[in-house]
Amino acid sequence: MEKNKVITADEAARLIKNGATVATVGFIGMGHPREIDVAIEKRFLETGEPNNLTLAIGASQANPAENTGLNRLVKEGLLSRVIAGHLNLQKDLAGLVNAEKLDAWNLPQGVMIHLFRAIGGKQPGLVTPVGLNTFVDPREGGGKLNKRTTEDLVELVTLGGEEYLWYKPFPIDVALIRGTYADLKGNLSWEHEAIKLEHQTLAMAAKASGGIVIAQVEAVTQNNSIRPKDVLVPGILVDYVVPVKEQRHNAQSYAAQYEPWLTGDMRLPMGQLSSMELSERKAICRRAAMELVPDAVINLGIGMPEFVASVCAEEGLLNDVTSTVEPGPVGGMPQSGLRFGTTINPEAFFDHAGMFDFYNGGGLDLAVLGLAELDAAGNVNVSKFGPRIAGAGGFINITQASKKVVFIGSFTASGLECSVGGGKLSIVKEGKVRKLIEKVEHITFSGEFARRNNMQVLYVTERAVFAMTKDGLTLVEIAPGINLEKDVLGQMNFKPKVARDLKIMDSRLFHEEAMNLRPEIMAKTGR
Repeated sequence: MEKNKVITADEAARLIKNGATVATVGFIGMGHPREIDVAIEKRFLETGEPNNLTLAIGASQANPAENTGLNRLVKEGLLSRVIAGHLNLQKDLAGLVNAEKLDAWNLPQGVMIHLFRAIGGKQPGLVTPVGLNTFVDPREGGGKLNKRTTEDLVELVTLGGEEYLWYKPFPIDVALIRGTYADLKGNLSWEHEAIKLEHQTLAMAAKASGGIVIAQVEAVTQNNSIRPKDVLVPGILVDYVVPVKEQRHNAQSYAAQYEPWLTGDMRLPMGQLSSMELSERKAICRRAAMELVPDAVINLGIGMPEFVASVCAEEGLLNDVTSTVEPGPVGGMPQSGLRFGTTINPEAFFDHAGMFDFYNGGGLDLAVLGLAELDAAGNVNVSKFGPRIAGAGGFINITQASKKVVFIGSFTASGLECSVGGGKLSIVKEGKVRKLIEKVEHITFSGEFARRNNMQVLYVTERAVFAMTKDGLTLVEIAPGINLEKDVLGQMNFKPKVARDLKIMDSRLFHEEAMNLRPEIMAKTGR
């Protein structure tokens, strides 16, 4: 006789025992079972249970502006440990970490997803070069985020004379996943989901650990009503199904209930994209776009890198490159804000683990990512700044494996004002915070790793471009209108090497009209 798998969110919350390790799926608002979060929070506030949970996640799962998603679970007593690929959107989490209220580790997002897969196959953890020489390397802290955290989840090992990191497995007691519909056997479909994510991977990890899998869905259908090819997670992996009472808790994203152009069910015309206004940010994004090659497969990070896609659209390059985003979409126009992680008009989908396999295997021709801090060794920090803990996300996997990496950001921060136009740049007001410093607080990207592996790395700002050379970090370009001593060297906390043939950045970067880049890009040797 078949077990009745259909329960309420409140019943699901009561299945979580004190001290359990709970792993949840999601990427910002996509794919995350929000109604179950509400029920867990409600039960904890009323009874004090469940408590002392370990929360394991690959990516942040919340709207930082609201008490939504995992923000509901970030409470002293409810959590005692967090193992996360990204923390920034859980707005109160850094406070608990800094106050030594819980143990906390930040591991690379791709490592977290692949570690879940290893747990699902009962493998002895994950052995990989990903993370070497960064803050997750035991020699740089092992991913620990405060003094209270003492357990070593990462160990340096040597195989065949080469260094690797061994990420140790841990049991998953409860996996919280999501689909669009479920039949009575628990087979999950995903037609309204914008990304495929790690639902099956995490379900298998919980089952291999002797744990339970709880899936939230829009509604439950009769058996044999879901096409086998549309099944996201087979029912044999699902113990309980929670149909939501409020459809907003199963919305495709925090931005909209459902947008079919994110799933591929409808296509939007792409010829009406608005271009960026001329600014130092546009100049930076244009300089990054100059590194494209024909048919390049690319990844654009969150923040300023997202706008490289806008430059590609203005220059007629969108159809000459293929964008990818770490939770799975291939092709289309990458989205930003609460939709980051999705694309308009995707061509195909990897699952989360498959996309990081593709990245780790060298599938990216170009990655453009943010530059928050840069130091004399070429190290980049985007993960921790004093009490602010953002986390690495997919940054480490992507930057250590891409054929070329371009880091982009302003030269200084907090109040920088520039005048851009007429083919040149001038600094109206200097930023109060220097971003090029002697030594970064957190090594999210390792200059040593880059030099050892002969990586192609550029660091692009509005006024200067640096390259990683065999001699180290080297200044190779400055903007027209910029004084080398006053505006560049005088605004750094270290003295870089300066190329003998120091070049002037292309003046077209600083003009209103489009650069007419496409002929130049297409004339390059392709992939």
